[in-house]
Amino acid sequence: MAMNWTQLLKSEIESAYSTTAKLLDKVDPASFGWKPESGTNWMTMGQLLKHITVACGMGCKGFVTGDWGLPAGKSWDELAPEEVMPPAEKMPAIESMEQARKLLAEDKALALKAIDEAGENNLAGKQVGTPWAPLAVAPLGFQLLKMIQHLERHKGQLFYYLKLQGKAVSTMDLWGAL
Repeated sequence: MAMNWTQLLKSEIESAYSTTAKLLDKVDPASFGWKPESGTNWMTMGQLLKHITVACGMGCKGFVTGDWGLPAGKSWDELAPEEVMPPAEKMPAIESMEQARKLLAEDKALALKAIDEAGENNLAGKQVGTPWAPLAVAPLGFQLLKMIQHLERHKGQLFYYLKLQGKAVSTMDLWGAL
């Protein structure tokens, strides 16, 4: 039996977003300015929360519709490297936990809408590259899966931020089993 991209992607989205939402419940709003003490280019907790809220759905929309939310009249190859991947200190931060929850829900809805708009045939058969690596061509479904993995990786970062702050989190929180 052939793999069904729609079912796979929607299942992964449900898991990633529900687990991330549960981790949001453990964030202390007073910690928005916190970041790890050692190393460089760390996002603050507030910046990480903001990034999490756009880590998947916006990319899914970009792959499906071609609308990457770039400034008017700009293309990917015209963007300076710091516009594509800004240093942490230039990244926006979340303003409240209510905003984080709202934006996360909106991003999830955007990801699910993109899957529905693409349709199973395009998810399985349409070959697309990424704007940042146009020759990295893969099935559309695979590219959307990579966007879900992007959220998952930053969910893991949130988990470790919480651990470093001494919050009561365990492996079960990371995998959504609690």
